[in-house]
Amino acid sequence: MITVRDAAAAVADRLYQVRAQAKNLVGRTPSVRYDRGELSPVLLLPGVYETWQFLRPVADRLSALGHPIHTVRELGYNRLSIIASAEIAQRYLDQKNLTGVVIVAHSKGGLIAKRMMVTDDRAGRIDRLVAINTPFGGSALADWAPVRSLRAFSPRDETVMTLAANLAANVRITSIYSRLDPLIPGGSKLEGATNVCLSMVGHFRPLAAPALFAEVERAIALGR
Repeated sequence: MITVRDAAAAVADRLYQVRAQAKNLVGRTPSVRYDRGELSPVLLLPGVYETWQFLRPVADRLSALGHPIHTVRELGYNRLSIIASAEIAQRYLDQKNLTGVVIVAHSKGGLIAKRMMVTDDRAGRIDRLVAINTPFGGSALADWAPVRSLRAFSPRDETVMTLAANLAANVRITSIYSRLDPLIPGGSKLEGATNVCLSMVGHFRPLAAPALFAEVERAIALGR
């Protein structure tokens, strides 16, 4: 049952999204310090209609810890299909000759990353995936979406079903999700993965939460 407090948190989540979208219209250039670091490289994969900037709070934290941060400008606002986006992101890893890569992804970005892991990453460059509020089983709300780019998250979508059926990669995935995500009613728990439920409400606000930073750092450490 959704409480009044939960409903208020869901509204705050939407306001966070609007502010983040407005803020990300400018200053899209990654920090110069993102190229530096001796720890495992991190690839950022945002959600649909998001640029990598939505993950900047997490990226800044990981960069400060010593992880080189990578973004894929060619993804733009991430409106392409999951398959096409995975091919673009994998091409980036191949061209950069990156190995031991940790992907930190939000929402759709987690589906893109899993597609890379099970299909595109033939050279074994990806070590693990840390997914934040990703609809691994799709979202029932997608059936009501007005545009194709959102209907692609239907639980009956072929790509979503194919990825969900592939369990082998899940052992290398940490799925971090809110206890209540207004955009993913079924949640983001993933069979065979390391699942972490945050005591938060929202799809977007967790991206700037200290509790999330701690869990992302812990998830990355699992692969060391």
